[in-house]
Amino acid sequence: MAEDPKPFVLESVSAVRLSMLLGADDLWHHRPAFQEIVRRARDAGLAGASVWRGIEGYGASSHIHTTRMLDLADGLPVLVVVVDDEDRIRAFLPTIAELLTQATVTVEPVEQVRVRAR
Repeated sequence: MAEDPKPFVLESVSAVRLSMLLGADDLWHHRPAFQEIVRRARDAGLAGASVWRGIEGYGASSHIHTTRMLDLADGLPVLVVVVDDEDRIRAFLPTIAELLTQATVTVEPVEQVRVRAR
């Protein structure tokens, strides 16, 4: 018996990507704000949230924060990304608005590809 040449099925669905760029030093009740965003995303039942730490960046102050110099290693950028259904993302935004007062927030349409076995 020949092996199925396509053992996986690719399925595309419309979704949105919520991206929040904030500082690693941004706090919420003495904890990193990005941790609270991830916790609230989980509690809201969103598909998932990921956090990436930046190595260099600047914001409204135009002051460059970088890992290259130890004395400037504070305030590094952090990117939190959530991909889910648009209605679920739009409903989630008001629940984290208080955490985003200094963040850059974008919501973009994306094509989400799901891979499943046949």
